[in-house]
Amino acid sequence: MWTQRLMWIAWPAFMVAGILEMLVFAMVDPQDLHWFGQPLTLSREGVYTLAFFVFWIITMVASAMTTLLSMSPFELNRCPVPAHARPDDCHKVTPCP
Repeated sequence: MWTQRLMWIAWPAFMVAGILEMLVFAMVDPQDLHWFGQPLTLSREGVYTLAFFVFWIITMVASAMTTLLSMSPFELNRCPVPAHARPDDCHKVTPCP
């Protein structure tokens, strides 16, 4: 189940990061970028790579938030420990068989 959710997060974020990369660098030359008034010392490929991973991480966070907010109350409140091994103060419901 968690592997499927991870793919729901990572794959769309990967696709959007690729599209953002193309859109941004169609209009911006990496050699013209400055960081705190100083030109970047990275090569063009380095800027492309770094920007892709930044875009990917940002869109993964957005996808993860969407996935978290789409979880049902049952999924959030169930106790992952079997009923016989649960502490006495754990009153969460068990998952349906």
